[in-house]
Amino acid sequence: MNRFARTFARLREEGACGLLPYLMAGYPDVETSHRLADAALDAGADGFEIGVPFSDPLADGATLQRVNARAVEAGATLDTALDLTRAIRKRSTETPIALMSYYNPLRQRGEAQFAADLAAADADGAIVADLPPEEASTLHAALRERKLTLVPFLAPTSGAERMRAVAALEPVFVYCVALVGVTGARQDLAATLDAFLSQVFASALADLVERSTDPVPAAREYLRDMKRASMRGHPAPASP
Repeated sequence: MNRFARTFARLREEGACGLLPYLMAGYPDVETSHRLADAALDAGADGFEIGVPFSDPLADGATLQRVNARAVEAGATLDTALDLTRAIRKRSTETPIALMSYYNPLRQRGEAQFAADLAAADADGAIVADLPPEEASTLHAALRERKLTLVPFLAPTSGAERMRAVAALEPVFVYCVALVGVTGARQDLAATLDAFLSQVFASALADLVERSTDPVPAAREYLRDMKRASMRGHPAPASP
């Protein structure tokens, strides 16, 4: 079992939802992104999605487009995300970490080299927003060779054929998109969902960091509220 599998097993035993915050590497700057990761660990984060800065994040909404642009303008790259991963791993040996990226930065690095770099940083897998499972076989193989997981997407519009393609990858978990459209914080989930699937709203945390004059303590307080709400019997906080 890798770290994600162990973490999900623990959460099931506890009857809790997971708190897996999304942090963009290098946003709002490299030092603060590392401090935000520390704040998330202090708040009880169960895992991380570390964003790889990209210049054309078409699947993301306005908030994360701004976040990507600012990180890219400051010079943040895939290596910035790997550095943040190493920093988290140095503090926590068990917290699962997945890099969340568009395919282009990985293609430029080369799939085999990316898998080697991800393993060297002691990450657990990759989430690639614009890589359909039907085209993911070589990256999947490169990651699997390093005992890493490729996390595929399923959307509310996914049909049976797409679901079979995702299942064929034998993922540790599937990234279920709660709503049709670009990313962004929401007050409500789609009425068609049978359960609360999203573990944390990435854009809500990014919004908080963007508008706060002191983002680290603000993020720590917000994530602590989210962690308390993830435990059975606690009400969920309002999205900021």
